Amino acid sequence: MTFSVTLSKQILVCLIFSVCVANPLFAQDIAVLKYKGGGDWYANPTALPNLIAYCNANINTKINPNPQTVEPDSPDIYQFPWIHMTGHGNVFFSENDTENLRNYLLSGGFLHIDDNYGMEPYIVKELKKVFPNKELMELPKTHPIFSSVFNFPEGLPKIHEHDGKRPQAFGIFENERLVLLFTYESDLGNGWEDEEVHNDPIEVREKALKMGANILKYVFEN
Repeated sequence: MTFSVTLSKQILVCLIFSVCVANPLFAQDIAVLKYKGGGDWYANPTALPNLIAYCNANINTKINPNPQTVEPDSPDIYQFPWIHMTGHGNVFFSENDTENLRNYLLSGGFLHIDDNYGMEPYIVKELKKVFPNKELMELPKTHPIFSSVFNFPEGLPKIHEHDGKRPQAFGIFENERLVLLFTYESDLGNGWEDEEVHNDPIEVREKALKMGANILKYVFEN
C-alpha cells in the first residue's frame, strides 16, 4: 500500500510538472530558491532579470522578465523548469525541503547553484540529504552545456577572481540527465548583475551572460 501511494504521488507530480512547463508558446517562469539557514539567498538581485533579458533578446527564449521566488518545500516549485540558487553562507534543508527538492529534480526540474563565494561547504553537505547515494561530478570541458549556444572550449569561465582557484562545474545526474549544476569559483551571478554593481568590463559581463544562456538553453532542450 505504501509503495502504491508513493508511486501515485510521483506520477501526479510528473504530470503536474509536464503541464506547467511543456507549452513553449507562453512565457516560462524561472525562480530563485529562498532557502533556510541564514545564508543570503537574495544575493545578486539584478542578476536573473539581466540574464532573462539577454536570453530573450539573443537566443529566442520566452521567459517571464520577472523571476519568481520559491521555497524548497513549496508545491509551487513544480511550476518552474529552472531554479537558481546563490549566496555566500549557510544553507539548511529540512526533511520536507529535501523530499520536495528530490521529487522536483527527479520529475524533470533543474537546479542551478552558483556559489557566490562561501557557500560551498554548506551546500555540499545539504545536497547529501537530497541525494544520499549520489556525488557531485565535475563536468568535462566537452560537456554540451559548454557549447549549447556559445562555445566555451575551456569549460566554465572565471568571472571574478578571489583566491586563485580554477572555476569548476559540478553536476548530479539521474539516468544520464543532468538535474543539478553547481558552478564553483566562477561567480557567474556577479557577472549577470547591473554594470555599476561590480564595474566589470563589457567583455567579462558578456562572457558571464553567454555562459548563463548556455545553461538555460541546455536545460530547456534536454
